[in-house]
Amino acid sequence: MAGPYKMGLVWHGDRAARDSADLEGSRFAKAGAALRAVGIDPEAVIYNDDFIDEVRKQMLTLDAMQVWVNPIEDGRDRTKLDALLREVADAGVIVNTHPNTIMKMGTKQVLVDTRDADFGSDVRSYESLEELRTALGERLKAGAKVLKQFRGHSGGGIWKFALAEPSQTVDGSTKVLLRHAERGCPEELVTYDEAVNRMQPYFEATGKMIEQPFQDRIGDGMIRIYMVKEEVGGFGHQAAVALVPAAPGQPLPEMGPRLYYPPTDPQFQALRGKMESEWMPQLKRCLGLATEELPLLWDADFMFGPKDEKGEDTYILCEINVSSVSPYPEWANEPLARTALEQIKAKQGITA
Repeated sequence: MAGPYKMGLVWHGDRAARDSADLEGSRFAKAGAALRAVGIDPEAVIYNDDFIDEVRKQMLTLDAMQVWVNPIEDGRDRTKLDALLREVADAGVIVNTHPNTIMKMGTKQVLVDTRDADFGSDVRSYESLEELRTALGERLKAGAKVLKQFRGHSGGGIWKFALAEPSQTVDGSTKVLLRHAERGCPEELVTYDEAVNRMQPYFEATGKMIEQPFQDRIGDGMIRIYMVKEEVGGFGHQAAVALVPAAPGQPLPEMGPRLYYPPTDPQFQALRGKMESEWMPQLKRCLGLATEELPLLWDADFMFGPKDEKGEDTYILCEINVSSVSPYPEWANEPLARTALEQIKAKQGITA
C-alpha cells in the first residue's frame, strides 16, 4: 500500500516520454513495487534540460529521489541537472545520488584516491597532454597501460596503450598499439605522438586523464558488485572484451551477457565479506565520505588481478558507477526500498 511518503524515480527522456510517463511499463517497475511495499508512493520523473522548470516543480513535491541519468546523455552533460539536484537537495528533498557524492566516487579520480587500498593499483593522474606525453612513454616499458577520461560511460574515452615491440627508449616515432574500448573498435598501430595526440579532446573536456595498468586477466571477465549504501545487493559477471586482443586470424571477441547473482550466492560470499567488512571502510576513508553520504544505489566493477601466493583471486577496482546504475539485479530492490524508507524517516526525525 502507498504510504504518506513520495519518492521520484528519475530518468532522462524527451517531451513525448514525459507526457506519457508510465512507471509500470518502465524498466523501474519492480523498484516501484518494492517502494510501495514499504509505504512509499513512487512517481516517474522524466528529466530533460528542455523542460527543467517543469521538472523542478515536480521534484519539490517529493520526499526523496533516485536518479538514473548518465554523465553524457544525447550529447548533453549533467551540468544543468546537477545544479537542479543541488537546489532541490538544499530545499530538503533527499537526492540519490547527490552531485557532490558523484564527484567523489563516480569519476575515474576514485582510482587515484583509492590506489593505496587493498583493491587499488599503480594509478597515475595526468593534468595536461604534455605531462602525458613526457611521462607515459617511460611507464609503458613496464607494460601496457589504460588511459581513462575523467568522467564517461560505455567505454568512451578509455584507451589501451602498449609498445608494439620492447624498447629501451620511447620517442615520438616509437610504434604503439592503440585501442579504444568502445564496442567494436579495432587495435591500431600508430606512432607514440599520434597516440598521445588522440587524447587531446579529453583534456579539453575535463582537464585530466587517469592511467591504470592493463590487467592481463581481463579476459576472465569483470565482477560487478551492486551496493545499497554499504550492503551488497547482488553480483554481476560479464566477459570484459573491450580491450581483449583478438586471437591471430580471428575477429574481435563478442561481448557476452552479464549474468546476475543474488547476494547470497555461495560462490561470492568471500568477496561479499571483503566488500562489506574490509573494503567499504577503506573506501569511505580514502574518499572522505560519511556513511550518510553514500549513494542509495551504486556499483563497483572489479577486474581480476594476479593470483596470490595461495592461488586465490585478487581484485583491482576498475570503476565505480553512481550516476545511472541500470540495469541492476532485482534482489537489490528490497534493500533499496527499505533503506529509502530509513532515509526519509531519519530526515523527518522519525525513530520508530
